[in-house]
Amino acid sequence: MSKLEGIRALLVEPHSGMRVSLHNMLNLCGITKIDHAISAGTALRAIQNKAFDLILCEYDLGVGQDGQQLLEDIRHHKLTPLSTIFIMVTAERAYAKVVSAAELAPSDYLLKPFTADTLLERVLKAIEKRKAFVDVYNFMEQSFLKEAIGACIEGETNFPRYAVDFMRLRAELHVILGEADEAEQLYATLYELKAVAWAKLGLAKTLFMQGRYQEAEDILNVLVQENDKYMDAYDWLSKTHEAIGQLPEAKSVLDTAVVISPHAVRRLRKLGSLALETGDIETAESVLKKVVSKAKFSEFRDPEDHVKLVNALVKKGDHEQAKSVIRDLEKSMAGVKKTEACRAISAAMLHAATGDARLTQELNAAVEANREDIGLSNELKLGLAKSCLEHDQEAAASEVIMEVMRNAPNQDMVTKAMGVFESAGKGHLGKELAQRSQKEVRDLVALGVQKAKEGDYRGSVDLMSSAARKSPDNPQVVLNAALAALKCIENLGWDPATGSLAKQLIDSAARLDPMNNRLKAIRGLYEELQKRFGIDAVRVR
Repeated sequence: MSKLEGIRALLVEPHSGMRVSLHNMLNLCGITKIDHAISAGTALRAIQNKAFDLILCEYDLGVGQDGQQLLEDIRHHKLTPLSTIFIMVTAERAYAKVVSAAELAPSDYLLKPFTADTLLERVLKAIEKRKAFVDVYNFMEQSFLKEAIGACIEGETNFPRYAVDFMRLRAELHVILGEADEAEQLYATLYELKAVAWAKLGLAKTLFMQGRYQEAEDILNVLVQENDKYMDAYDWLSKTHEAIGQLPEAKSVLDTAVVISPHAVRRLRKLGSLALETGDIETAESVLKKVVSKAKFSEFRDPEDHVKLVNALVKKGDHEQAKSVIRDLEKSMAGVKKTEACRAISAAMLHAATGDARLTQELNAAVEANREDIGLSNELKLGLAKSCLEHDQEAAASEVIMEVMRNAPNQDMVTKAMGVFESAGKGHLGKELAQRSQKEVRDLVALGVQKAKEGDYRGSVDLMSSAARKSPDNPQVVLNAALAALKCIENLGWDPATGSLAKQLIDSAARLDPMNNRLKAIRGLYEELQKRFGIDAVRVR
């Protein structure tokens, strides 16, 4: 058992007696470096301050988030290294809850009661697998993705029992790099090896990336028919329907998914949005109430959930309950950056429905709050602009729409923004704003290039990175900022701050637009500069 002596564990358990029991079990396994957390909130604070090799988490954490919601936050916000082992502990045998936890891919889960020997067996098994993948994880976390692919190929030979897992990860890395063709070939091979369900899902993802939506939809439809508990397939099928404009079908798919697995907050949030968009107010109200309730205790709670719930209640005509939700928003979300904007937007919705003269005041407050860098979603900004136009505030609507266009992740969002003016009979204004926003980006890029030509590489980085902070969802702006950082390194040498900025910008661009033609070249330049200046990945064994 000495092999576990260096393992640092976090034990997440609200009941003191059970904490003692689990602590003793970990001691019997040879694990002595153990921190305790009594809730999801205290666990997140511990995770953000310290690295853990193992998280042993009770599913039922009492008031607040449960273990599944904690895992959802950890995975979504990438709070732990890829090598961290997460084991879910539960006495809950209701299948809906088990599948909700399982779909988030913990390393393992244990049904109580269990013995120290059982725990030891599961931990050793997880650690053995982690050792096989540690080189790949190391490369991935340092953005050496080509090297990570090479390490996967080595792993298939050196650890044949995990060959399929290495192939799967290799395919996912090709997806991250935007290399859909290579990923498609790997997933096809995996399918032939009978790694059926997730190989099909991976193949569908690569087809989606290439805009081959009908082919992706065909595969995903077969997947959910063959395995009606495969939750990721439902999410991607809904996403595919949405991409081709089939919103009722997208909502229907998530309706089914939520019945099977009712606890995943992000899926509920998406269903609520689709229900609003398709006019299913009853579903929107029901689902968004659950989202607000479940997310309230999250460290990453979002005031926009309250806005959507207010929207549903106002459309339903339940003004008193809408007022109650706004009061809860002010109380429970105090201190969150976008709370004031969300409160003002919610109040404006209510005042518009009731004919309250304070409507204009609240719209002005929302536009004013949005001028700060608060991270308001484009969806909410479009709604705000539409309300401004409906109440003769054309200048305010133009200001908001201009910001959306500057920060548009793709042409579809620009088209949606133009559509706000078109629906108000002012399509010419939308086109003018689109042309102006495009000119601003071109002029900014030209200025950054000019600074670099003059030898002011730092100035170019400052200018372009500032633009990326203002337009964090615009892949072209983000890629231009990454290129400016790399040109600075190329000419002035490597420094950790600029290298870190380049990595962050490239990762953001890959998330926004993995198939962007420029991404592969810019990533290649980054890796070339790392090698030129001796910034090599260190293999930890």
